[in-house]
Amino acid sequence: MKKVTIITVNFNQPLLTELFLNSVAASNTYPSIEIIVVDNGSHENHIPTWQSSYPEVRFIRSEKNLGFAGGNNLGMREANAEYLFLVNNDTEFSAGLIESLVSVLDSRPKVGAISPKILYFDEPDIIQYAGFTKMNMNTGRNHCIGQMEHDIGQYDNTTGPTGFVHGAAMMIRKEAINKAGLMPELFFLYYEEMDWCEKIRKAGFEIWIEPKAKIYHKESMSVGKKSLLKEYFMCRNRILFIRRNAPWFSRIIFYFHFLILVTPRNLLGYLLTGIKAHARQFIRGILWNFRNGTESRVLGYEES
Repeated sequence: MKKVTIITVNFNQPLLTELFLNSVAASNTYPSIEIIVVDNGSHENHIPTWQSSYPEVRFIRSEKNLGFAGGNNLGMREANAEYLFLVNNDTEFSAGLIESLVSVLDSRPKVGAISPKILYFDEPDIIQYAGFTKMNMNTGRNHCIGQMEHDIGQYDNTTGPTGFVHGAAMMIRKEAINKAGLMPELFFLYYEEMDWCEKIRKAGFEIWIEPKAKIYHKESMSVGKKSLLKEYFMCRNRILFIRRNAPWFSRIIFYFHFLILVTPRNLLGYLLTGIKAHARQFIRGILWNFRNGTESRVLGYEES
């Protein structure tokens, strides 16, 4: 039986992390697991308290916020298992979740990464993720399959390749990590798991979804206004992803598409709705790509 390391990252969300650990303890029946919690530069260090309450869990503390990729990488470097299950701390397990994912990896050695179907915790019959389409390298866009649909089992027989795993819950084969490397940290937030999937594919592995496995995500169904942080990184990293992964001809098409169509449309929309701060972050995300290469490591939001 293959060992599984469950890795979750905490950043100023101690209650969510505790609820997550309680969920794993209550629902998991897979016997060979270890759990690693990475505290990713939280303002308050809760690890001493957690160590008393959860003695079976390994806790790792970073004094600096390393971002989504950096925090998970810190946990992966300490993991001691054939399969690593990277899971957001705002999720809750369902029965048989790990068994279902492990079964696919055991029977399909070419599968390097796999995600379960993700449902909204507050509306457990509504799908958040049932796979991704491939990325259109000419526009830097793709589609999340099943999002906001009622789950009536319509995707339960679609086990197989998908465009990308979902960062909220993804099980990775250690062999794939050894060949493809850890998650790219220069993205800091957003697009890093998609870039990682491209690296894993180039290393000879496939990206799959197992929709019969389910996990519940506490992300709100109503996204609302994008934060300034999200605006900056979504713009910056959409461009960065294309720079790192698209063929040269597609990159040229993307640049024209983004600068001639997307940029004027988005900036006009921001100005008309009076959210000038978002317009500044959008421009800042573009300018970062003029000033930085595709391999530099960025460890914070305040860099310029």
